[in-house]
Amino acid sequence: MREDNLTQIETLVLPILDDLGYELVDLQLQQDGKQLALRIFVDKPAGITLDDCVEVSREVSAILEVEDPIRSAYRLEVSSPGLDRPLKKAADFERFVGKKARLKSKNLIDPDQRGTTRKTFVGTLLGFEDDNVRLELTDKQGGVIAIPLADLDKANLEEEF
Repeated sequence: MREDNLTQIETLVLPILDDLGYELVDLQLQQDGKQLALRIFVDKPAGITLDDCVEVSREVSAILEVEDPIRSAYRLEVSSPGLDRPLKKAADFERFVGKKARLKSKNLIDPDQRGTTRKTFVGTLLGFEDDNVRLELTDKQGGVIAIPLADLDKANLEEEF
């Protein structure tokens, strides 16, 4: 049911965000205590300000009120994706080439064919090629790994200080 809601909400919200010059990074509909929370994470090249969040909230609230895709009471939250921005689309992996990222695969992978399997990898993004996310590993073994986008469970930028 929630997946259907998210698809419907995304269909309603995308044209508004495009017109305003924002990118939809993530959309979540989750139970938060006793209330449902609709979280919309947006970005733009110059970054997101509080005024941007207010603008998106005002415009999105109007369309959601008219279309009513969520039949129960909910709280709308609009924010930036943060320093640990999720990476979901092929374009994300191209946009952030050279940045540090943490990737978690759905399946165990042996990155250096030495019999040591794992699911989590940290390194520098090298881009997206042939449906694979390429990452230069920063652990002691090093090397480059290619993980199929379809096999990614989660991917985020890592904070760099």
